[in-house]
Amino acid sequence: MTDWITDLVEKMGYAGILLLMFLENLFPPIPSEVIMPLAGFGAADGKYSLGLVIAAGLAGTMLGALFWYSLARKIGDERLRRLADRHGRWITLSGADIAAIEKWFCRHGIWAVPLAHLVPGLRTLISIPAGLFTMPVPLFLLLTAIGAGVWTGVLGAAGYLLGARFEGVEKFMGPVSTAIMVGLSIYYIWRVCSFKSGRTG
Repeated sequence: MTDWITDLVEKMGYAGILLLMFLENLFPPIPSEVIMPLAGFGAADGKYSLGLVIAAGLAGTMLGALFWYSLARKIGDERLRRLADRHGRWITLSGADIAAIEKWFCRHGIWAVPLAHLVPGLRTLISIPAGLFTMPVPLFLLLTAIGAGVWTGVLGAAGYLLGARFEGVEKFMGPVSTAIMVGLSIYYIWRVCSFKSGRTG
């Protein structure tokens, strides 16, 4: 999948980065931990602007977050949990997962939104309670931009600095990216196979 990510970015440029970061919020095995460093490495190689790479990644993340926020706000808690229990296997999201992230949100308040974007597994889900509890859209977008901006910025800059400092970095960037993808794919398959809806009746 790393080759697919690289090819898509090379063909579509910044739009490809935006699209991939949007899809990361919808389909767990597409990780920002691979997308942004590869894009940052491309910037170090002179193909892209690092600032625009980070901006594209941030825009894609915010669009994905807004998708979940809007969905949760529109259909409400009970219906969303039922949908997750019925169809959430492929995105590994159950009603119990939604209940858990709601508790985490309540415990940390509004700062749960930017904090969650720094934690793998939480950054996709945190938009759901923000929508369910009808957080004002401008505040949600601001907090999402803060957390996602830090995350995409760090990953993109890491790829850029690594590519700028070491010649032939692609020789080990490929295997490292592949290892991350394989690990996440195995975890995803395990989650799908062990998925429990949480329904009691």
